[in-house]
Amino acid sequence: MHEQDSTPTSTDRGRRGFLMGAAGLAATSVVAAPATLAQAASPATGARGPVGRRNQVTAAITQTGHRRLGSLKVSGIGLGTQTMPGNLYGPVTSHKDMVALVRTAADQGVTLFDTAEAYGPFESERILGEALRPVRDNVVIASKFGWNIDPDTGANTGLNSRPDHIRQAVDGMLKRLRTDHIDLLYQHRVDPAVPIEDVADTVKDLMAQGKVLHWGLSEPGLGTIRRAHAVLPLTAIQNEYSTLWRGPEEQVLPLCEELGIGFVCWAPLGTGFTTGTINPYTRFTEGDRRTATPRNSRDNMAANMPLVQLLQDWAVRKGATPAQIELAWLQAQKPWIVPIPSATRLSHLLENIGAEEVRFSPDELQELNAALSQISIHGARLPAASLALTGVEAPTR
Repeated sequence: MHEQDSTPTSTDRGRRGFLMGAAGLAATSVVAAPATLAQAASPATGARGPVGRRNQVTAAITQTGHRRLGSLKVSGIGLGTQTMPGNLYGPVTSHKDMVALVRTAADQGVTLFDTAEAYGPFESERILGEALRPVRDNVVIASKFGWNIDPDTGANTGLNSRPDHIRQAVDGMLKRLRTDHIDLLYQHRVDPAVPIEDVADTVKDLMAQGKVLHWGLSEPGLGTIRRAHAVLPLTAIQNEYSTLWRGPEEQVLPLCEELGIGFVCWAPLGTGFTTGTINPYTRFTEGDRRTATPRNSRDNMAANMPLVQLLQDWAVRKGATPAQIELAWLQAQKPWIVPIPSATRLSHLLENIGAEEVRFSPDELQELNAALSQISIHGARLPAASLALTGVEAPTR
């Protein structure tokens, strides 16, 4: 199904059954777990702590598969951190717990960690910087620039990809991430006021200084991808992609395949919808930004429930969870596709990385794709203002 740098052992193949029990842990029993794991990961006991003290569940679930985004080798499933500051889907337990969760992800084989200066703002980068500093040489950190964010107040006044601002943004990232380089730097959204050639030239200079190793674009226009790649080869495109939103299949994925660019999926679990944990009767907590998304209205969620039922049916069939079916389906599309589901709970993290054990035969994949094609999705994927920032073409120089 995808590139593997190691062959699963009999122990590996037995993890899925163990995972099903792990994924079913009550949320209240795992919220406190990261703090305990942080103690086990303290410098005094090493990266993992004494084996005898390690959590039994995390010890049994380790991601082993790897993929390539261009020449960049990463884990088959990464970790998105946009939810970790606690201002996207609602509050999280604590900064300390998020740091510990990131370290646990690294311990369990996750090597791709995705963040952005806009997440928090700045807090997500601080979490990664603190969590990954002891294992920095073993992980890939991706971050994003492109917004005009006041470094003191955090106020965001819109897009800004002017060369001088990019350089300032990257210097701020390096400090917060506690590192001397960013492995994969994305333009978060195309700036309609700045030619993409100017952006690419600036990133090229940052590469020459050793501050950036690879670069990519998030939700860009097709012409902008070609123009950027011609100046400085892109490593990855990051767009929303899931069974709930299959837009990239029309033109973006074929273009990535043509140019040899990897693809990273944000919101690979449909912001929670395809996991089966939210439905038309769900009441989001105050501050949960999903309430502003048309797709999450009560009527649209009700109309989209056939998709959830299909994923649940396949979960029973494959001995997995709906989230694992979703992530495995994404991986099955192309060997250079990498989903980056977010997580703020240990049980969700373990469930997500366990998806690498789900395999589809060619006939099964064809059957699932045929069933998906019969389901119509209702509601826009983003609020109108956010949607207007996607697929934008940069001006010519």
